[in-house]
Amino acid sequence: MTSPSPEVPDAPVTPEPPKPPETSGPQARTPDAAELARDVARDAKAEPRTVRQWITLALGVLLVAALCVLAGRWQWHRYESRSAQIEIIESNYDATPVPLADVLPGPGAELDPQRVWQQVTLEGSYVPEATVLLRNRPVGSKAGFHVLVPFVTEPTDGSEPVVMVVDRGFVPLGADASAPDEVAAPPSGRVVVTVSLRADEPASSRDAPDGQVQAINTAQVLAEGPDGGAWADGATVGAYGSLRAEDPAPVASLRALAVPDTDPGSHLSYTFQWFVFAAGAIGGFLILIRREKRETVTAGDLLGEQRAAGRTPGEPAPRRRRGPTAEEEEDALLDAQAAAHEPAAHDPSARDDART
Repeated sequence: MTSPSPEVPDAPVTPEPPKPPETSGPQARTPDAAELARDVARDAKAEPRTVRQWITLALGVLLVAALCVLAGRWQWHRYESRSAQIEIIESNYDATPVPLADVLPGPGAELDPQRVWQQVTLEGSYVPEATVLLRNRPVGSKAGFHVLVPFVTEPTDGSEPVVMVVDRGFVPLGADASAPDEVAAPPSGRVVVTVSLRADEPASSRDAPDGQVQAINTAQVLAEGPDGGAWADGATVGAYGSLRAEDPAPVASLRALAVPDTDPGSHLSYTFQWFVFAAGAIGGFLILIRREKRETVTAGDLLGEQRAAGRTPGEPAPRRRRGPTAEEEEDALLDAQAAAHEPAAHDPSARDDART
């Protein structure tokens, strides 16, 4: 009886690798190493600047540096001017008061710029009916009005009387903001007044309501009075006074005027900054010249060397083989001597030859 032959198991079926998806249209061609090297070299290596380009760039740098120097000099002049103003304020504001005649001898006199903020004393009386308000001149960031009152001196030495506008102080805005709610009256009768002298301001061309002005200009202030300024013709001086003290004191005082500002500002630091900018422009131009003259290696140069050596882009360069060290040469010499003696030790004929 024939035994049944064993069943042979089916061979495992190897799955076919997935086919790449078919794309419609022509396939993009992969650029070879030479093309890639040329493209990179063209993009990475800039052409040297021409003489015309260098001249244009140099003129631009000189223009920028010149503008920076001019701005620095302008800031320096502002710093010097501000420093001179501060020096005058510090010298005159707290100085001992002197009679008005020592600074302004009589009608028509102009104030010396070096005597601005000088304290002087006036003896005479106010003209309260000629009071005028100065608008748009905040004090301590608070809106309001300055109260301007003409003062007529009464000299005891026989000199001519002088009419001077005195800024008595500050009042806040009223309910409708067009005028203050009330203005405290000045002392009546003969008064001794201490003021800091200020130069007359230029006349303002801006309009103002009746009884108000936009600048402390003696002629404009007197003209805004109810009777005009004709009564003071020929008696005024080219200055006005900021009130410091009144004797006797008034029944109700106004808010005191602000102390003059002595902050020098940032003009000096701005001066240094502009000069640094000018030096930076010139220094940057010199660095650019140095970099332009220095030979640089670009990515295009490296790819060109790879192509010349027959390597593909990205393939590392073969490592250079270094020469043997002194220790390695000595070991090789010993090994060679040992190899030369070994055949004589194992070959009998060599030993017999050695005996004979």
